[in-house]
Amino acid sequence: SRHPQLDIDVGAVRDIYSESAVSVRYIKIHMPYVCLQEEVASAWKVTRTEPIILRLRFSLSQYLDGPEPTVEVFQPTCKDCFCLGVQLKRILTTFISNQWKHLSNEFLNAQQRKRHSWFKAGGTIKKFRTVAVPGSRSTVHITTRQLIQLFFSSQALIHCKSIPTLEYGFLVQVMKYSEQRIPTLNDYCVVCDEQHVFQNGSMLKPAVCTRELCVFSFNTLGVMSGAAEDVATGAEVVDLLVAMCRAALESARKSIIFDPYPSVVDPHDPKSLAFNPKKRSYERLQRALDSITSIREITQGPYVEIKKQMDKLDPLAHPLLQWIISSNRSHIVKLPSSRQLKFMHTSHQFLLLSSPPAKEARFRTARKLHGSTFAFHGSHIENWHSILRNGLVNASYTKLQLHGAAYGKGIYLSPISSISFGYSGKSLSSEINKSNIFFELSKLCRPTQSRFLQSRNLNCVALCEVITSKDLQKHGNIWVCLISDHVCTRFFFVYEDGQVGDANINTQDVRIQKEILRVIGVQST
Repeated sequence: SRHPQLDIDVGAVRDIYSESAVSVRYIKIHMPYVCLQEEVASAWKVTRTEPIILRLRFSLSQYLDGPEPTVEVFQPTCKDCFCLGVQLKRILTTFISNQWKHLSNEFLNAQQRKRHSWFKAGGTIKKFRTVAVPGSRSTVHITTRQLIQLFFSSQALIHCKSIPTLEYGFLVQVMKYSEQRIPTLNDYCVVCDEQHVFQNGSMLKPAVCTRELCVFSFNTLGVMSGAAEDVATGAEVVDLLVAMCRAALESARKSIIFDPYPSVVDPHDPKSLAFNPKKRSYERLQRALDSITSIREITQGPYVEIKKQMDKLDPLAHPLLQWIISSNRSHIVKLPSSRQLKFMHTSHQFLLLSSPPAKEARFRTARKLHGSTFAFHGSHIENWHSILRNGLVNASYTKLQLHGAAYGKGIYLSPISSISFGYSGKSLSSEINKSNIFFELSKLCRPTQSRFLQSRNLNCVALCEVITSKDLQKHGNIWVCLISDHVCTRFFFVYEDGQVGDANINTQDVRIQKEILRVIGVQST
């Protein structure tokens, strides 16, 4: 038989959420998943149309007086390699363990008896449609919609670890805590649950911190889906990540820009690091990188056999490939031809999103206030290994600065493609001044429709969305944005062997803007 306190708590879940929100064989809680935007859900490999299920196994007859429950977190069609589930399971296991020490059926029943105002005349629990958030002087009541917005704001980090009240019972407390934690998972190490400390703020994808103990644990958690799955689902992206890593490693500035340096566990000694940021060996790293089989070849044969060949060449090659994939904290997707920007004249076009939910929410709020536009940002490919993991930083007057900062500190952008191509590396745009000659040459250099990169001579440019506030300083066609939160990458274009797009693309052209918005899939406002 079930403990009566358990029945009360189950009733509270059903009353506050829905009849189908909980089932009792174990305790199976269905969390409706509406918080994350589509891009974030995709980056986190979450199915938005399915609930996240929290399965708690404990004594139905003893409930809070029994043994501490075990926790599982999964989605119906995503039980394996569910990274969010692995991270949330660790968080909830710790949370429940800490709470369980102070819980008992008698204690909870006494707490609930004190709150007669919860109950209607008929004896059922009222549905509360507001949530109280502690304020500096008074209690502030916000709607569920506002609560979700709060989760995506900078305030989310402040509240995400606060312990919800027990007024609706233990099960609702667990659900509320889960709802608080999910939107900010990317801000915390997937192993130790300590907040990341990044110079430019957090990134989109959850990641492990740099503590060696966490790196070792991460390696055995099963959080990394493995290179096989990523190559199967996004081979062109993996190809690009390897190319960026190679460019940074072979750069004369590698001691500055090759950041982060890999943390890779030794496959022959799981208690030591084969690649360690504290003991850098670029030469050994280069040998391992050179032994990584080309992604093109990996896609053409059985992955297990190709991995064996890689291991024979260098036992650190495959672990390095896994690190290159798992350390990428941005969401990159190869665009199908139907969603490509034709005027960019390259088949290597990618959707590139790096903003975490909180930053994206701040960006959307600023866009409503000030509006936004699109502009190019050119940076040599050797810099993108770091940008994908640390964000687009304000490098002015720092050791990262490569070009001059004639217009002061900030992120440099331009509405004109040829200007940004000039900052992207060895492109024709930096060698030819006359745009009409440049345009004719670019037409001769139309890329072949190859799936993978054919050359190591690469240059690239990003198309960003930028807030048009007073903090965007325009000096002709050179724009400087003072606030990094006001710049979000949207697209990434790669060119080979000096190929370039048209020099005369102007993002302020109405036709260009319409095409960009069509590809993004949003309406102009």
